[in-house]
Formats: sequence, structure tokens, C-alpha cells
Amino acid sequence: MKACSKRRIIVILTVLISIVLFSIILGNKRLTTIPTYVINDPIYDATMKRDVLCLMLAYPEYIKDLEITAEGKVFVILKSGKKLLYDDRKEKNTWQKSGNPDIQDMFEQIYPLNEINELLPNYYNPGIVRIYPLLHEVYGKNKKTILENLVKVSIGYRFVEFNQNNGAADALKSVIKELLPLTRQSHKIYAACFPSSGTFNYRLIGGTNRLSAHAFGIAIDLNNNKYDYWRYATRDEGQKRLESYPQEVVRVFEKYGFIWGGKWGNFDIMHYEYRPEIILKALYFSDQPIPGLPWYDGLQDNSQAMEYVWFIEQKLKSN
Repeated sequence: MKACSKRRIIVILTVLISIVLFSIILGNKRLTTIPTYVINDPIYDATMKRDVLCLMLAYPEYIKDLEITAEGKVFVILKSGKKLLYDDRKEKNTWQKSGNPDIQDMFEQIYPLNEINELLPNYYNPGIVRIYPLLHEVYGKNKKTILENLVKVSIGYRFVEFNQNNGAADALKSVIKELLPLTRQSHKIYAACFPSSGTFNYRLIGGTNRLSAHAFGIAIDLNNNKYDYWRYATRDEGQKRLESYPQEVVRVFEKYGFIWGGKWGNFDIMHYEYRPEIILKALYFSDQPIPGLPWYDGLQDNSQAMEYVWFIEQKLKSN
């Protein structure tokens, strides 16, 4: 009887140990073979692919490949071979997102293409998050190379310097060509545009160690008003300035890939910045993905976009 009891105990222990070992092995296998984003909901997956698509459409000469690691980290690979992480999965406040952003942080707030009648909340600043490795890749790795990429653009009766890479200078030329007839028809539009307060200026953003968009030659400040900037004007003063600002100017700039600082909670009403990726996200994907519909729904007739869609689908297949 004692021998029989011992055998039963040994069998039971063996079974328990086997179950524990099997669970550990299965758990490890799951962690190493299933990409992180697959574990999340389909909305995250669709949003990630949309963001990547907008980047590829905005910077076709500079984004060459995509990569997903065994851990599920998604990287956008630039022409130089540099890799940009889509999502570091870190909890960040607003200032941390500006100071140490990933691609997901940059696209998180949707830029409103509709006309706004009230200042946006202080925390809502779509496009103010910039991916600096991308900007350096596209517009110049340092001041010397940025200067080499600047060209003269005529705005009215003067010339300004703007970066020629990625179509930025051509976009500004198109804006000015469309704005000039409007300025002749409306003194209000003319006064909002001229004289320009500047374009290229290799400087940091006030109170930070980050370069301004002006440092890359991709931003222009139009005629300034003392109530244009959030640091020097109250919210009430900024609101009155917003209400009086000619929206025709905003629409023309947005048409050619520029975002307007008047649509930042920390408003900068004279400021326009060439950010085609932000405009594309607003144009194509301003709403959340709808379950059951393709993440690229609405772009099926856009042959250029669909080429990138198939590329993204192949590169970021879910295991």
C-alpha cells in the first residue's frame, strides 16, 4: 500500500510539473512570435497603417522601406538607412511628446481642415510635434546643408529663402501665385499677408533646445500683429484676432500642404509651416477607422495611394 501511494504521488507530481513547463514554454512562444500591435485592437492597427501611408505619400523620395520586428515594433526606414520608430509605447505628457516624439505622437492630434471660430484648447496643437530625424533627412542634416538647399521665392515685391527639397519651395510659389490676385481685391487679405515677417532663420524654439521649423526653411510668418502669439497675447486677444483673420489665406496655404499656427491652442496666427503629412492625414483620415471597412477606405480610386497601401500590407502582415 505504501509503495502504491508513493507511485501515485510521483505520477501526480510529474503531471503537475509537465503542466507548468508546458505553460511556460507556450507563454514564451506567444510573447516572441506575436507582434505587439496584433495583440491590440484593430483600430490601432488601422491607425498605424494610415499614419505610415501619410508619411510615404508626403515624403516619397525619402521613405524607402518598412520593418516589423519579432517584438512587433514597426520602423519606417529612410533613404539613408535611418530607422524611425512608429510607437515607443511610453506614456507621455504633452511636453514629453514634443521633446521626445515618435511617429504615433506626431499624428495623434488631427489637424482641422474646417474653418474654426474659436481658439482650440491649450493642449490641442496638431502638427506642433515634429520628428527631427525626418526633417534633417529631408531638408538638411545641419545648418550648412540646409543653407545649400535654400532657394529664392518671390512674394510680392521681395524675395524670401525657402527649402527646395520635397517640393516645399514650389508649394510656397503656388501659394503666392494664388494669393496675389486676392490681395489686389481685398485690403484685408493684403494686410494679413504683407509684409512678410520672415522665413528661414536658424534658431531654436523659445524656451526649448529644439530647432524651429524656420531653421529648416519650411515655415513663413506673414505680416505680424501684436495679438498673434500665445506668449504675448491673452486668450481673449487671440480670439478677437482669430475672428478678424481672413480665412481665404488659410485655405490657400492648406491647399498646398501648409498647416496654420492659428489652429494651435498655443496659437501663432502669422505662422504657416509646410507639413504635407499632417494635411494628408486630415484630408484622408480625419475620422476613426470603422470596423469592417478597409483601413484605406476612400482611397480605392487613388492609384498612387493604393500602390503604397499594397506595399504596407505586404510589409506589415499580421502573423
